[in-house]
Amino acid sequence: MDFPEELKYSKEHVWVRVEGSSAVIGITDFAQEELGVISGVELPDEGDEIEQDDSVGSIEARKTVADIYAPFSGVVLSVNQEILDTPTLLNDDPYDGGWLVEVALNDRDELKGLMTADDYAEYVENRD
Repeated sequence: MDFPEELKYSKEHVWVRVEGSSAVIGITDFAQEELGVISGVELPDEGDEIEQDDSVGSIEARKTVADIYAPFSGVVLSVNQEILDTPTLLNDDPYDGGWLVEVALNDRDELKGLMTADDYAEYVENRD
């Protein structure tokens, strides 16, 4: 499994790429592998406010629907429309083409609770 070093990770299997005063989020390679073939994605709209740890959308796979939890609070700046039309991009390219939303950061301190790539790899390896 791939966990790019430049990203931060949540225990809910969301990655974060900080880009100045905003951040892009998506699901990890581990998450897409656990879900299997992804058949649908529900995301917030541009302009929506999201709160840290709240569900901000969902991913539908063959046997389950998984919530996407916000790793930080902010306002949605853009949504990856291509994911809505072609949800299997999450399976094929979870870190680039498979990004979900870009969000303006309300409080950079909320990012302090996220894991490094090495920490996340250990977290995934040691899960029950």
